Amino acid sequence: MCSQPILSSPWDERSIPDQAGRLAVITGATGGIGEATAQLFLDDGASVMLVGRSSEKLKATRDRLAVEQGLAEFVADAADEAAMAAAIAETVKTFGGVDILFANAGTEGKVQPLEAIALEDFEQVLRTNVLGVWLAMKHCIEPMKKRGGGSIIATASISGVIGFAGIAPYITSKHAVCGLVKSAALELGPSGIRVNAIAPGPIENRMMRSLEAQITPEDPNGAYEYTKSLIALKRYGTNEEVARLAGFLASDEASYCTGGIHMIDGGYTAG
Repeated sequence: MCSQPILSSPWDERSIPDQAGRLAVITGATGGIGEATAQLFLDDGASVMLVGRSSEKLKATRDRLAVEQGLAEFVADAADEAAMAAAIAETVKTFGGVDILFANAGTEGKVQPLEAIALEDFEQVLRTNVLGVWLAMKHCIEPMKKRGGGSIIATASISGVIGFAGIAPYITSKHAVCGLVKSAALELGPSGIRVNAIAPGPIENRMMRSLEAQITPEDPNGAYEYTKSLIALKRYGTNEEVARLAGFLASDEASYCTGGIHMIDGGYTAG
């Protein structure tokens, strides 16, 4: 009797292709997902420009990454056009161009009912989460075109495809990111620039700790356990798991992926 051959996956023998020679910009680089993605890109051979609002946090992130070559940082608020234009110009000056943009800067905002939200609080979330993504895209397009194409990855969220009570500004902003990604993919495809969004569910990092503490200040762990119960895998994801998805979308393995909203939520939205 002949046994059936075992079909192996190409992933059994190799990891995501290296990014040797690629030039990446990461906004929101001092957050957990940003730092994990920077580490992955650096390990794969890319040069990385870290962009964030705090010089102290950028220095601490760079110290943890502990890389001598191919790493730089620039202080810029993602929603400040002049600052973002300067950050991309510095990337081109330092590394010679831009191949990858990970537009990852974001804020969760406050947990409040609709009628209690202050205009300035709503605007702050939209400025960071929507205008920040658009401005990073806007100023990376020309450098990418000069290099014959590139990959843009934006951090959306499961909140970009479903709703939650109490965080209307955040929900609104992440739906907008998904729309921006789809429009940008159609516009930039002829230039060889792919545009995708990653949509994380609950991830073990500062943002989820903030939301848990705001939802149930008297029992943040209760909010944590309840949220886990809604996830098919019964756990939160990790920054590194999200980074691996960003790494895939930045790589040539994702050469036919554009305009997609790629869920990484442990099955939260499967139901």
